[in-house]
Amino acid sequence: MAQYQASPVTVQNALRTLAAQGLIESRPGVGTFVRAIRTARPADYGWQSAALRSPQSRARPASAAMRDTPNDVIAFHSGYPDRELLPERLVRAALTRASRGDAAVSRPPATGLPELQSWFAQELRSSTPAGVTPPMPSDVVVLPGSQSGLSSIFRALVGNGKPLLMESPTYWGAILAAGQAGVRVIPVPSGAQGPDTDELARAFEETGARLFYAQPNYANPTGAQWTAKRGEEVLDVVRRYGAFLVEDDWAHDFGITTSAVPVAAQDDSGHVVYLRSLTKSVSPAIRVAAVIARGPARERIVADRVAESMYVSGLLQAAALDVVTQPAWQTHLRGLRQQLQSRRDLLLASMREHAPLAQITHVPAGGLNLWARLPDGTDVARLIRDCETAGVIIVDGAEWFPAESTGPFIRLNYSGPNPGAFAAGARILGSALERNSQ
Repeated sequence: MAQYQASPVTVQNALRTLAAQGLIESRPGVGTFVRAIRTARPADYGWQSAALRSPQSRARPASAAMRDTPNDVIAFHSGYPDRELLPERLVRAALTRASRGDAAVSRPPATGLPELQSWFAQELRSSTPAGVTPPMPSDVVVLPGSQSGLSSIFRALVGNGKPLLMESPTYWGAILAAGQAGVRVIPVPSGAQGPDTDELARAFEETGARLFYAQPNYANPTGAQWTAKRGEEVLDVVRRYGAFLVEDDWAHDFGITTSAVPVAAQDDSGHVVYLRSLTKSVSPAIRVAAVIARGPARERIVADRVAESMYVSGLLQAAALDVVTQPAWQTHLRGLRQQLQSRRDLLLASMREHAPLAQITHVPAGGLNLWARLPDGTDVARLIRDCETAGVIIVDGAEWFPAESTGPFIRLNYSGPNPGAFAAGARILGSALERNSQ
């Protein structure tokens, strides 16, 4: 009978595989042996509790919206667009070109590549009316994502223990950044048309706060968009109290039936600190954003950013600039508007047909989310568990409130994968909600 003899290459591959699995170990000059089974002793880190003492602030954990899930579930929870909504070819080509250029091996300026600063300034300048001094490239500070920008703004312009006014409900990441900065958050109720300006003025008066964080265009989670009149009214209040408005224009590229018009375009006296991110619209792998600020406020933000991260990867900056300056970028944005409208309308129709107990009273003109009010008394934690058991992932709306929630809510993202499953997901959610209400 013929004998099979393995080739040296086959043996080496097998040994590498076994070693990677931790089943064997190689001892140079001695041989290869089966690894002895060792019982791991539980690590004891109790000493660290005494060394670290109590934290200065009890920061919230990251939102469940950041949770990774298997491909076979219906995901209504994520805050990021699906890959098919991204300019993938543009991104891949831009990264290839950037890797061949100087950006791959050189340190960029601390405030960002000048060409990218100019692009961000021009984007805001295009909305600036006559008679208002537009921003200059030197007003722009490039950031490694808007989340780090929020942390720097809150640290530099508010300070530990000081009050910060914030729309309620609002972006959970801003709430998280405020907690990390140690500031004291004061919620200001906000609806489909934005915050009540009388309530905003009263909050400034009573707290002595000097900064108000808001999302005037397609707010996360509600999808609300301020009218031009409301923007002017809010800016008047901010000016009256000698304060700042931090405008988070996270969804600038996600207009559906309207377009985003920044409040910052109306301001040339330094009252508005403007944030614009490319992470969601270009690619999650290209974490590039910018803050536009003027005067001493900008200098304080720059000082904090340099202390925090020195500079933003020149490779990512070059790739981001490449994408947004290609003619195909505008073509992509036009197609994206149509795709988001189709997804929004599909999920809205599915919810109204199969989950009528979840009331969606506001149809957003842009953004990525629907905001649903659940019946009073709904056990949201149980609803989430029941839905997940049936293959649908949703997130408790309480995460978007800086203080106590005003009722049971859930946020539903219509830019996630597999829109063909929206009807099935809404049916599962509706059935679970009916059981919950009995």
